[in-house]
Amino acid sequence: MGAKAKKALKKNMKKITASAAASSSSQLAAPKNPKPSADFLPLEGGPARKAPATKPIENKATVLYIGRLPHGFYETEIEAFFTQFGTVKRVRVARNKKTGKSKHFGFIQFEDPEVAEIAAGAMNDYLLLEHMLQVRVIPPEQVKPNLWKGFKCQYKPVDWVQIERKQHNKERTLEEHRKMLNKVVKRDQKRRKRIEAAGIEYQCPELVGNTQPLPKKIKFSED
Repeated sequence: MGAKAKKALKKNMKKITASAAASSSSQLAAPKNPKPSADFLPLEGGPARKAPATKPIENKATVLYIGRLPHGFYETEIEAFFTQFGTVKRVRVARNKKTGKSKHFGFIQFEDPEVAEIAAGAMNDYLLLEHMLQVRVIPPEQVKPNLWKGFKCQYKPVDWVQIERKQHNKERTLEEHRKMLNKVVKRDQKRRKRIEAAGIEYQCPELVGNTQPLPKKIKFSED
């Protein structure tokens, strides 16, 4: 290779390196007016993308759960006590189906959701008659249709004493009377055997009774 060829090769290499340096510097330089992309987070004072407007979630919960109710604090007392917060629509105390006694929890509904939220915050962990109340707001989607079933019905306790009295004093037929006496005799015989097995010398009195039914009531005519 001659001297002229070497000089020409050096010139070409210088041109290539100069063009490469210019292209790299142009790539590193930031554009004057960059367009914000979807993932672009601008610095303070720069152009920013407007966030979509979000509507506030409306509070529609008006039902409260009340737990640890003390004895004697029932529907009338609950409604009178919680009326200080706002208008009460309905109150229900969970009761036993057989005895009618309170299960010590219930539900109350207000007309205004804001009043319900204020009442829940004020009455939760409130000491009432030595009971710490547990009050919380129930979301509308958790309120079941049968939650207020029978909330207006007043429970009438069953008079079991009167029922047993009628059952005991009812008129029996001769066959029913014999069956009743046979049961009494069998129980007495078992009792005598247990006393003898225990080694106790005791003469049990004999049972006195008859198999005659109770006399029927005779209705006299007015004539």
